[in-house]
Amino acid sequence: MRLLVTAVLLAGIAAAQAEIVTRELNYSTDQTDLQGYLTYDDSIKGQRPGVLVVHEWWGLDDYVRERARMLAQLGYTALALDMYGEGSNTGHPQQAAEFSRQVRQNWQQGQARFQAALKVLREHQTVDPERIAAIGYCFGGGVVLQMAREGGEGLDGVVSFHGSLSPMGQPARPGEVQADILVLHGGADDVVGDQQLQQFRQEMEAAGANYQVVVYQGAKHGFTNPEADAKARQYGLPIGYDPQADRQSWERMKGFLERVFEQP
Repeated sequence: MRLLVTAVLLAGIAAAQAEIVTRELNYSTDQTDLQGYLTYDDSIKGQRPGVLVVHEWWGLDDYVRERARMLAQLGYTALALDMYGEGSNTGHPQQAAEFSRQVRQNWQQGQARFQAALKVLREHQTVDPERIAAIGYCFGGGVVLQMAREGGEGLDGVVSFHGSLSPMGQPARPGEVQADILVLHGGADDVVGDQQLQQFRQEMEAAGANYQVVVYQGAKHGFTNPEADAKARQYGLPIGYDPQADRQSWERMKGFLERVFEQP
């Protein structure tokens, strides 16, 4: 009995010593001061894959920070990056639309912001620089897909959750899409509709990309964000949370990351 109690106590001490480390960090491009959110499990020894997390059009907020922590709990080092500058975020769709519009209209600057975060993640002591992926939500999904279109900067894979599917810069060209692509899309998405989805499929086929699209029937735009229903009521937005699609898409992402990081 005493041995059993001792074993339980030791297990409890080990669990207590494991900690998800989180910290805000500052980095920059030549033009913009940026703020990211880095998180990892310090009980894991040595290097592990890194995952960039790109926010919705609301900006670097608590939702995307939580997604980064969830990735750290899976054993990755995750960096929620800043596409707007100075960690900007908003709760109002008019301001969010303006923030995202500025990035879309100056994609070279947006690309530089992504690359700056990628450099920070790749150089972190916990990260295997040869195993990096990126995931993104809504606007962020469009960002990671655009990075894949343009060669991927050495990314092993990208995952888009209810993301924009139209190019922000140049469309995909044959032979240039190196990262594996997973698109997780809502079947009732009235923001990114069937026409955009069909055009995306045609673009990826023409480029010879290794991609997969998973459609969650009945799921609206923003289906992974628990705050989507409240925002829909407050501002009349065509978005909504779908807990089943949220869970299923996260599980699909987990399997995708495991596969791309195991590839030689």
